[in-house]
Amino acid sequence: MRSFLDELATQRWDDHRYYHHSRINQSLHLVSALSFIVAYGLLFVDPASAALLAWCVSMTTRQAGHFFFEPKGYDHVNRATHEHKEDIKVGYNLRRKVVLMALWAAVPLVLWFAPSLGGLIEPAQGLRGWLHDVGMAWLALGVAGLVFRTVHLFFLQDLRTGLVWATKILTDPFHDVMLYWRAPLALLRGELIDPMLHAQRGPRGH
Repeated sequence: MRSFLDELATQRWDDHRYYHHSRINQSLHLVSALSFIVAYGLLFVDPASAALLAWCVSMTTRQAGHFFFEPKGYDHVNRATHEHKEDIKVGYNLRRKVVLMALWAAVPLVLWFAPSLGGLIEPAQGLRGWLHDVGMAWLALGVAGLVFRTVHLFFLQDLRTGLVWATKILTDPFHDVMLYWRAPLALLRGELIDPMLHAQRGPRGH
């Protein structure tokens, strides 16, 4: 258990120091985290609505931060190029995220033009029914994306790495709130980039 928690701390630390320099990105992650927490609660009473909230608010704000605001140049804090960071990323790098988000965008179109999915499901009745089906399909996509990369990591690295990553993803909303609740305040001060003064202390010093 100690080694599991140590690796979890390392994955979280690497994710923060490599991919969250922009205060705008950090602030969007705060919005994403809070809406994900609401979606977690909603999951027990209305899974389709939970998925709609998670994908339409949580995921879009989260990925917008990475795609549009996070610096893509040389990372002087960590002495690493963007290309190197993308190559060593444990989870979904930008290339994999493009594929995932393309599938996300395709789901509503597929269900609009083929509401029964070729006879696999009962066709939706009206807009409300279509939204429900979209939400359930997005929920399935989210679970599939998590399981696929977890199992992929079993083969690329080892069983523990995959399980640690899955644990990190599921608990990221709570951790991100603790990590980035000050980011909007920094933005109000005009600070667009986190100076990362804590980067030399490592995961335990943050």
